[in-house]
Amino acid sequence: MRHRQRQEKLSARASTRWQDSGYVFTTAEGAPLRPNYLTGRFRRLVAASGLPPIHLHDLRHGAATLALAARTHLKVVQAMLGHASIVLTADTYVSMLPEMAHKAARETVRLVLTAASALRRPLGG
Repeated sequence: MRHRQRQEKLSARASTRWQDSGYVFTTAEGAPLRPNYLTGRFRRLVAASGLPPIHLHDLRHGAATLALAARTHLKVVQAMLGHASIVLTADTYVSMLPEMAHKAARETVRLVLTAASALRRPLGG
């Protein structure tokens, strides 16, 4: 909300020079930020944080992975990333979190045990 209010003030100050680019993050006159500026700024912020180095694009992978870990449907993640193909989203942009693999294993075991219980036969016999 505050960012939007700052942009509205910048727009008023720039007057006729304001470019309504539709971007969320812009220059003081509304133009889109240069990708090199964003990459450099991000690199400096990461270095200053003392965290391990990552690339700006890694945030897309992380966002997709966390959305899936939060049980967001893959089709929604595809739309968030703007991909034309769900295959691209699943194969390229989504990493498997260990917690997700463990949960899948637990759920699979639960289904097998439930089915075995319904048959009233012990497993393996």
